Amino acid sequence: MKKWTRWQDWVAVVVGLFAALSTIWMTPAGASVALMVTFGILLIASGLWNLARPGTVAMEWAQGVLGALLFLSPWIGGYAGQAGVAWTSWIGGAVAVIVAMLAVQPSSRLHHQAVTH
Repeated sequence: MKKWTRWQDWVAVVVGLFAALSTIWMTPAGASVALMVTFGILLIASGLWNLARPGTVAMEWAQGVLGALLFLSPWIGGYAGQAGVAWTSWIGGAVAVIVAMLAVQPSSRLHHQAVTH
């Protein structure tokens, strides 16, 4: 697997970027700005890490956990009633979880090949 080529990790970077930047044009509610910026930046960082170091299975799982936290953040941060920012968190978080889970198996296979050879 080549560095900087996995579409799943690029999607996670874009989701993180959108989550973090969407706070600029959306009406804030509760802790939406802090949570969306934090999880957005962490998704960007995990996506870039996975792009630079393909086959890091633990980081793929971490990316999935970050996506799940972004998905749960409207309830955690008290902004589930604010449609715009809540839906951004729910959709972005779900997409991040899905692409992370799609990346786990290829990463596991690459990691296993690296360990056995």
